[in-house]
Amino acid sequence: MTDQSAPDREEEFAIFNHLESEVRSYARSFPVVFARARGAQLFARDGTAYLDFLMGCSSLNYGHNPPELKSALADYIEGDGITHGLDLYNVAKESFLQEFHETILRPRQFDYVVQFPGPTGANAVEAALKLARKITGRSNIVAFTNGFHGVSLGALSCTGNRYHRAAAGQLLGGVTRLPYDGYLGSTVDSANYLDRLLSDPSSGVDAPAAVIVETVQGEGGLNVAGIEWLRNVAAIARKHGALLIVDDIQAGVGRTGAFFSFEASGLRPDIVTMAKSISGYGLPMALVLIDRKLDRWEPGEHNGTFRGNCHAFVTARAALEHFWRTDSFAASVEEKGNLLKSRLEQIAQKYDPSRVSAKGRGMMRGIELKSGEIAGQVVRTAFQRGLIVETAGPKGEVVKCLPPLVIGEDQLSQGLDILAHAIESVIGSPVNTPA
Repeated sequence: MTDQSAPDREEEFAIFNHLESEVRSYARSFPVVFARARGAQLFARDGTAYLDFLMGCSSLNYGHNPPELKSALADYIEGDGITHGLDLYNVAKESFLQEFHETILRPRQFDYVVQFPGPTGANAVEAALKLARKITGRSNIVAFTNGFHGVSLGALSCTGNRYHRAAAGQLLGGVTRLPYDGYLGSTVDSANYLDRLLSDPSSGVDAPAAVIVETVQGEGGLNVAGIEWLRNVAAIARKHGALLIVDDIQAGVGRTGAFFSFEASGLRPDIVTMAKSISGYGLPMALVLIDRKLDRWEPGEHNGTFRGNCHAFVTARAALEHFWRTDSFAASVEEKGNLLKSRLEQIAQKYDPSRVSAKGRGMMRGIELKSGEIAGQVVRTAFQRGLIVETAGPKGEVVKCLPPLVIGEDQLSQGLDILAHAIESVIGSPVNTPA
């Protein structure tokens, strides 16, 4: 990393410090001005290269500027393709929907209709909650500890993080919070607890419109729900007349191996929310997948100016065509996920398990360091050595690795070497190193 004096750095960031709101966050952890990006790397203005294990918080599963997607978008723009079309019929949307149906929905026998709610994951969650309440006539939503579903008010009501909730400036109601799988330890089945509450007319818990759940809690700290727990939650929701919403915004689009993170559990959610990497290129795009029988929206009842990002349709279609028409890409992601798991476990096993442990699923994994302060120091040290990686968890205690799904093994190993050295430099030499 290029050494810069304090005055030089103040000058470099002057326009940001003068005009950009204090709400910015990632820039504080990675204080350089980035100029370009390719594959698994970001390049600073001075040419310094960084391995990117943040990837737009899983918005760039195929890496920066994947050539197949860039070419498709450039051709579309060169041909004066429509950029913005509200929800008008257009060829970009038509091509995406055809590809999504043929490559994703039909092979899985999913009979979903697709709603474009607006450009962000929070838009998708807001639409899903609103539709569930409209369909059922109920207002209560069941959400889980450490869940993260966005920071607009409806989505924020389902989000567990106290820091984000406090910024709302008003009461966040309409949600019953229950323990996620493993939150109370391995001996407590919180799914059975949910069933008990909903079965008891004196529990004080109103019948819910929906249960919203992440199969892997990204911002919540890489907590992984067990298959049986997920199946039980789905069955309990159905038993009590609630819809099952799976928030697949961060864990979907291959991040856990399969296209949808819930495929291994055999779930067929009533509603699925997607965003982040669905465009494949970092372009704003979100989807709500709705069981065809539940599509009870009236025309224009839920809308938004930017519910039709044609450039995102183009790159999303190209991504599906290039990466998902066969099973080879998912198989490669599974292999890399196993490598990531093995390497992180090797790092963790060198230390006392009360201080360091590996967790996560697929290529959505990390190291829990039990302390947000320590994890933050590791992130800063890793950045100084050329790796961009973030923290997650209720106290920021988990160093979360989200490398691109297309990353080569050499770059993956290089990044993990940097992480291992950063951990050692912050918490000291491993205590479990073989003699």
